[in-house]
Order: sequence, then C-alpha cells, then structure tokens
Amino acid sequence: ETLERMCVALSRRGPNDAGVWKEGKVGLAHTRLSIIDLSDAGHQPMMSTTSKTSIVFNGEIYNYRELRKGISGYEFHSNTDTEVILALYEKYGAGSFKLLNGMFAFALYDHDTETLFLVRDRMGKKPLYYGLFGGTFIFGSELKALMCHPAFKKEIDPFAVRMYLTYECVPTPFSIFKDTRKVQAGGYVAFSLDAGAREALYWELPHTLQDISFDEAVRTLDLKLGDAVGRRLESDVPLGVFLSGGIDSSTVAYYAKRASATPLQTFSIGFTDKDFDESEYAGTVARALGVEHRMEYFSPSQCIELIPEVFAYLDEPLADASALPSYLLASFTKRHVSVALGGDGADELFAGYPTFQAEALLRAYLSLPAFLRQRVIEPLIRKMPVSHTYFSPDFKLKKFLEGAHAPNHYRHQHWLGAFSDDEAHAIASSDMRFHWRGSPPYSHLDQFFRENASRGDFLNDVLWSYLRTYCMDEVLAKVDRTSMAHGLEVRAPFLDYTVIEFVQSLPYRYKFLRMQGKHILKRLMKDRLPHEIIYRKKQGFAVPIGRWLRGELKPLSHELLSRSALAEHGFFDHAAVARLVAEHEKGRKDHRKKLWTLLVFQLWYKEWTR
Repeated sequence: ETLERMCVALSRRGPNDAGVWKEGKVGLAHTRLSIIDLSDAGHQPMMSTTSKTSIVFNGEIYNYRELRKGISGYEFHSNTDTEVILALYEKYGAGSFKLLNGMFAFALYDHDTETLFLVRDRMGKKPLYYGLFGGTFIFGSELKALMCHPAFKKEIDPFAVRMYLTYECVPTPFSIFKDTRKVQAGGYVAFSLDAGAREALYWELPHTLQDISFDEAVRTLDLKLGDAVGRRLESDVPLGVFLSGGIDSSTVAYYAKRASATPLQTFSIGFTDKDFDESEYAGTVARALGVEHRMEYFSPSQCIELIPEVFAYLDEPLADASALPSYLLASFTKRHVSVALGGDGADELFAGYPTFQAEALLRAYLSLPAFLRQRVIEPLIRKMPVSHTYFSPDFKLKKFLEGAHAPNHYRHQHWLGAFSDDEAHAIASSDMRFHWRGSPPYSHLDQFFRENASRGDFLNDVLWSYLRTYCMDEVLAKVDRTSMAHGLEVRAPFLDYTVIEFVQSLPYRYKFLRMQGKHILKRLMKDRLPHEIIYRKKQGFAVPIGRWLRGELKPLSHELLSRSALAEHGFFDHAAVARLVAEHEKGRKDHRKKLWTLLVFQLWYKEWTR
C-alpha cells in the first residue's frame, strides 16, 4: 500500500502505466512514461530473464541499440533500453554504468548480493533522492514520493535553507530535508542492510586542454553536436523541438531538421507583454529552417494565476521565475508530442551569460584607482533610479558591484544568487543564525576548482562550476519538474557527455572572445542560421517579477511574507523582510531576486510541511 501511494505521488511523471513489486524486505515501484517499446514488455518494475536483477528506471539510454549488439548470452524479452541496463549489469557489474549514454536515474537490485544501486546520469538531468530512516532505506525521483512513506521525517535542514538563499535552489547532494540527499551526478549509491550506503563516482570530467586549432575545433564540434542530436531523435512517440529564437535552441532545431526523416515540429510560446516576448525570433528561425512551427501566446495574468500551482508543485524550493513560462511551454507542447529537444546547457558550456562579460570587465575596473571606484563610481551606481525592465542597466551595474570584491571562486555565485552572506544573515532569525555558524555556503563551490590553474583553465573551471550548480540544480531541475508535470520528456543534446568533454577541453578563448560568449558556436552556425539570430542580444525565458511585486503580486507577497506567515517556521526576521518589501514597493531599491526567493520558499513551505 505504501509503494502504491508513492506511485500515485509520481503519476504525472509517468501517466501511461504503473507497477509495484515486493519481495521480502525489498520493494520497488514505478510510473511509466512510454517512449521506447510501447508494449506491455516495457512494464516496470522489470526483472531480468535470469531473475538475478530487478530495476525501476526513469529516462532514456541513447546508445542502447549499440550496447545491446555487444551483449551475448542474455535472452531479451523486450526492445527496451531498460532491459539493456539489466543485461549490461549482469555482464559487467557496476562497471556497466560508465557505458551508458543518456539521461537517467535508476534503482537496480542485485538479488544475489542483496545490494541496491541508485545511479544517476553524468549531468544530473534526472533527479534521484534517498535517505535512511530508522533502518528503512527510501528513494524516489521526487521528494513527494519519499514523503508518502511513514518512516520519512519532514524536518527542514537549516543549512539547506542557507544554501537556498545563496543558490536559489538546494544544490546536490543536499536536500531541503535532514537525512535526505540527492545522488551525485555521474555517481551511484550502493546500499545493503549489512554494509549500509556507499557513494561512488563512475565518471569524472577529464581536465585536460587540447592542442587543437580553432578551425579543427569547429569541425569537431559540428560532428559531435550532429551525433548528439541524432541520438536524441530515437523515439516511438511523436517528437519535437523547443524553439525560443535564440542560438541555442535554433542550433538544436537545425541539426534535428537535418537528421529527421519526417517533417520536424517546433514549439514556442509568446507573451502579450512585448518587453519579455521573443516570439518573432522563433518565427524567423522556423521560416529559415522550413519546419512546422506551433506558437501560443499567454498574458501576464495567466502567468500570475499559475504561480501558486507551479511553485507549490515543486517539492523543493526553486526560485527560478522562468519555471512559469517553462510550465506553459510544456503544457502546450504535450498536446502535440511526448518528447521535445531543448537547448539547455549551451550557456554554461560556451560562456553565454552576461556574468562572463562582467568577468572580462572586472580586471579593468579593479585597475582603476581605489578612490575613484569607492568615492565616485560605486556611489553613483548605487544611486541609479530603479527600473524593472528586463536586465535593466541599474540592475546589471548594482549586481556587478555585489561580486566585484568577492573571492575568485565565489564571484559568479554572488552575481547569480539572491542573497550575499551578509544579506542572508540580515534577514535571518537569531535561531537560524545560530544554526548557520561555521557552515559557509560558498565553500560548496571549492570542489569544482583546481589548485594553481592558469587564468584560462580557471575560467574553464568557472564554466564547470556553472554546469554542476546553476545548470544542474536550477535549470535542469526546473525543466525536469515542469515538463514531467505534463508527462513530457525533454532531451538536451548540448549536455551529451561527449560534447561536454570536448568543449571543456577547448581553450576558454574559443568560447569567449572580444566580450562575446559562444564564439565557437556562432562560428559553427554562421551561414546556417539567420545573422540576426546568431548575433542578437541574449534574452532569457524571463518574466517581469520586479514589476509584478509592485503590482499584481502585492496581495500574495503581503500574505506570504506577513508576520504570522513567517512565524510558522521562525526562519526569517519579519522586520528585516518587511523593510525589503517596503523598499521595493516604493521604488527605492530593486529587491526582485530577494523577495521572489523568499516568496517561493513560503509557497513551498505552505504546501509541503503541513
């Protein structure tokens, strides 16, 4: 009965089928989104034909046909990638995990050794949580499944709250609840009742720079991206491509159109608020590529009405406002296809964010005399009038100052995050400040940086830290939850590990040159995409949160950030939060990121802790 309840909690991830298996002290449960081999032979939990192993699996293995050809002595009873994992494990053991190319999270039980393996893909595309509670080992794709188990304890981890204020998400391997963790990307957890839990990695990024010319790098990138997109076109159900009109999704659409044997469908959404709408660019790309493009428009009021639904559905607080348009896009796309390819990962691979332009400007800024910076420039920037347009100049300049004097390893997180260390302590209650002692949140980033790296290598390390924090725990988590909420699978060719390994091995100057990111990608797509698409200014999937907090969102903000609402958990000081609200609403300061981060936490708390 418990396993069935856990299944129901994840039914939106797998609307096509569900199954439960129990034997002795072990139980597995699964909800299925049918993509490969739609027959009953793909039902899970799946046991191998030898009865030695059982599995529950979420995701796709893109090279499963190739792997299957190399397996002898195993009698397959399906055409699924799921069964290939079972057969590989029985041949190679845990060494089989490194052979898989895909996005996946699976639990594999070895009946002979009575060991359970929890395995996650290299880039953390698919989520996987676990915890040990009073002798019971519990796991699942989302926390909402774990919460259905009577042994699970919903005790919030104060340090996870601190991490959330810094990263706007709870980074891997942490979770918002005590005693619960996320499986490391590119890693696995082996658990048995006798030995307990053991963590290990089956993949680590090779940190070597290639001696390769720029032109040769462009040719190699062309081959690797073509292969990555081609692998992701494998599907037994209708497939399409998200098309925003930026270079990332347009590149994916180009390669998909080139490789697809059938007419390609692309999907995008637009907004009636023209400050945040980029639908005209998606139309330009669609016409240039000759694809079948579908578009739907939404009003600001439709987005605002969705806020409680979307952010209550996320079972960890995640303060990425673009979850709203992502949710709408997934809902619209699912009406036509069950699989979509997207451009996620390109910004992190090729230094596509404005923060990398800020990094390039920083050395010049710090070379100015201190009195000029401290007594003239910085006071002038802080006095700039507040604007709530998309990435307004005052917002960018004030953010630039936040990270300008931070340590090298932590600077970009100051630019990306909502609260600095001092700001987080300023809004925290005395109890929370006590719990946070001796636990600096930025030290999480240290693992992504090598000692004594040269400046070029250091900036490649910065890119790697983006892939392992912002991309994995915010961007990919947002895309996974909002798409799977509608039973839509989203695949990311840029995050194929062969592409990751290659691009990370290239000199930083191949990615960022003359104050422009995505240098090599732009060269690759020259003459393949319209010029105005390749060189247009970056615009994210943004919504006008700053403006809404002064208007349409004021009632919700006042309700969720009230004294009584904050007193329910006692994590934040009401007077300090009230000052942020007042300063923002009166236009004195732009606190959009801080207030939105707090608001999302409150929405999450209201839904999942009562």
